[in-house]
Amino acid sequence: MHPPPPAAGVAMDFGQNSLFGYMEDLQELTIIERPVRRSLKTPEEIERLTVDEDLSDIDRAVYLLSAGQDIQGTSVIANLPLLMRQNPTETLRRVLPKVREVLHVASVEMQLTAAVSFLTILQEESMSVHTYVHSFLQIILLYLEHRDTGVSNAWLETLLSAIELLPKETLRHEILNPLVSKAQLSQTVQSRLVSCKILGKLTNKFDVHSIKREILPLVKSLCQDVEYEVRSCMCRQLENIAQGIGTELTKSVVLPELIELSGDESGSVRLAAFETLVNMLDMFDTDDRSQTILPLVKSFCEKSFKADESILISLSFHLGKLCHGLYGIFTPDQHLRFLEFYKKLCTLGLQQENGHNENQIPSQIIEQEKKYTSVRKNCAYNFPAMIVFVDPKNFHMELYSTFFCLCHDPEVPVRYTIAICFYEVSKLLNSGVYLIHKELITLLQDESLEVLDALINHLPEILELMSIGGESSVQENKLSSMPDLIPALTAAEQRAAASLKWRTHEKLLQKYSCLPHIISSDQIYYRFLQRMFTIMMTNNVLPVQRAAARTLCIFLRYNRKQEQRHEVIQKLIEQLGQGKSYWNRLRFLDTCEFIIEIFSKSFFCKYFFLPVIELTHDPVANVRMKLCYLLPKVKSALKIPADMHLLQQLEMCVRKLLCQEKDKDVLAIVKKTVLELDRMEMSMDAFQKKNYEKDLLDQEKEREELLFLEMEQLEKEKHQNDGRSSSEKSFEKKRRESRTPTQSLPKNIPVSVPGPSSNTPSTSKEIKKSKLIRSQSFNNQAFHAKYGNLDKCTSKSSSLSHTPSVSGLVRTAMLSLTDDSFRTRNASSLPASFSPNPVLPSTSRGTGNTADAKSSGSKDAPPRKATLKSRKSNP
Repeated sequence: MHPPPPAAGVAMDFGQNSLFGYMEDLQELTIIERPVRRSLKTPEEIERLTVDEDLSDIDRAVYLLSAGQDIQGTSVIANLPLLMRQNPTETLRRVLPKVREVLHVASVEMQLTAAVSFLTILQEESMSVHTYVHSFLQIILLYLEHRDTGVSNAWLETLLSAIELLPKETLRHEILNPLVSKAQLSQTVQSRLVSCKILGKLTNKFDVHSIKREILPLVKSLCQDVEYEVRSCMCRQLENIAQGIGTELTKSVVLPELIELSGDESGSVRLAAFETLVNMLDMFDTDDRSQTILPLVKSFCEKSFKADESILISLSFHLGKLCHGLYGIFTPDQHLRFLEFYKKLCTLGLQQENGHNENQIPSQIIEQEKKYTSVRKNCAYNFPAMIVFVDPKNFHMELYSTFFCLCHDPEVPVRYTIAICFYEVSKLLNSGVYLIHKELITLLQDESLEVLDALINHLPEILELMSIGGESSVQENKLSSMPDLIPALTAAEQRAAASLKWRTHEKLLQKYSCLPHIISSDQIYYRFLQRMFTIMMTNNVLPVQRAAARTLCIFLRYNRKQEQRHEVIQKLIEQLGQGKSYWNRLRFLDTCEFIIEIFSKSFFCKYFFLPVIELTHDPVANVRMKLCYLLPKVKSALKIPADMHLLQQLEMCVRKLLCQEKDKDVLAIVKKTVLELDRMEMSMDAFQKKNYEKDLLDQEKEREELLFLEMEQLEKEKHQNDGRSSSEKSFEKKRRESRTPTQSLPKNIPVSVPGPSSNTPSTSKEIKKSKLIRSQSFNNQAFHAKYGNLDKCTSKSSSLSHTPSVSGLVRTAMLSLTDDSFRTRNASSLPASFSPNPVLPSTSRGTGNTADAKSSGSKDAPPRKATLKSRKSNP
């Protein structure tokens, strides 16, 4: 064996640069290995980490806190809630003093762990509040001003959560009274920041009088603090304080402070005041909004472009809420200005006038581009609110161009956000949804799978709105104005299939189950159904295969042509159920599980019962194992006494498995399955009280399936009648011209006219005509029901909501149709391979189970032949 020669045009480089590159790679490898060597413990270290197993939990905790390693002490503190539940007295007496000692010199990780454990102890109520305050609250208050910001914030979060659980008197004496001194200017900035957050939390625990007397003076003082961080922090707590003091005090105390802070010299303080005002809009009346808040907002927006981009980010995020809160008080000119301001933000960074300065360095340009992208992303987030702001009737004139720009934005986060909002936009536009057809196609064809993933979350609802297109539109023309929809859907699926993001592919296939209610049956058959077969047989991801199988079953459920249905059924049986690969046979069992769920019991028994139980002779153990799990559902599809012969075949196959199965795992599952089958109660032809809803749902499924066949027959007759109508009209006209007029004959002489008598209507034609009209009515009403009710047909709620509309149509359209006559009539029209009594004999697999190990590796097994048998075939 010789190494392969280098590719043509590629020279072997043994130069100095190449060797240095190899040496650098080797050095990187040694650096990677070093931490592994250092992490190994020496025998001495292992000895120090070893603890006597005979020690009790309390003794072990005390020992580890006293002489153990830092990681061991952290473990003890993490288990402190458990110790409190098991032995609270000893824990408080012996362990907690050691915890106090350790926390003085503890690491950051131990401090964070202690903050979480102390809160957990309070939430679990393992001791009285008085004991907790005496033992734990003082420790929490002690570390609020820890030198490490992360530790300080962790203890502060623990205290804020504890305030919700502690009684009012405890809060007053232990927290509020010391807070008066902590909020003074003489204290550190960190102490005053902590005071601001605690005041905002305490407001909801006291009455209005106490707040006015004890808390509001501190709030005013902190709003006038000399440090802008303190003013900004206190400003953000004014919303919580306003909720605690009510509307009147808010107007007289909080609003003046907000007005003053909105003109602060610091941009962060002005931004905090603006965001707080937006969040408090509901608390102000119309006069306050128009006379006080609106001028402030207007001034803030005008100055925003001259300020830092971070202010624009916040402004763009709150713009939708702002326009909604101030809606109704804008003058036409102000309304137009806010709309133009929004449009300008939507294109920020994209236009030439928003270009970069020549003096900016590349890092500044990149940072600025990120901020501009965040602004446009926030504008996309607020787009539904802006549609309400301008009124959906004015969408095309006012906002369509902006929507177009957002859908074609060069940045993925912007397009991702507008894809998330697409369903809300569609609902708001209602009958005007046709205006955004092209943008739907654009997002479906987007190069980023993140955008596609965001769009398909509500794809069935969007397509339904598109197909309806308003209450006045005609549903017969299903998306006729969108010829690019089907190519876009197929291209999206192929793009998802070619990527590594199989979850997006799975989700897309699941959403495609809505297509029978959106596009025609022929379009699905020729453009989507074969693709589902290909995915089931070639894709390597099991959830994707199962999603394709379920969607294929739904396509089959609502297929309108009997010939196409039989072709699909034959493919399922021959290519999956009788396929050479055991993997395909496993997918066949998955498909049968979905068929039992989606179709009626009679449909499954007629077409799939025999191919399923034939897999009891499969040479691969995994197939037989999966079949055993499916057998209870197969038995639930049988009805007694009509399916007694099928039940006998099922019992015979189970007996063979019990007697002949050699694989121990399969045999164990067979035994469990036999017990489950014995406990099952068989369904009867007549309704039973305990299974009434399930039987009613199954009856409706069967009636729908029969009605689909009846509708197909009526449509064929209609096409035949339409083809003969022109010739019949010309013949009738000649016959009338050649015939003697009745007026010239005596009244007592009857006139014999060929055909039916004038007094006897053409009964058969009228009945067929009425059936056709009713079938078309069913097509327009039942098929356009909510996709969820049709897709999730096993749900009780969907079955009850779907039953009235279908049952009334079925009873009228199927008035003269009986089950026997239907089957007799349609059996004569079936191809030979689909007839109730097939000509081809059924040949099953050999019963020998030799060499049937589960690891029968190549996924291939001998094929077997079987023909499609009907439910009425003899056992």
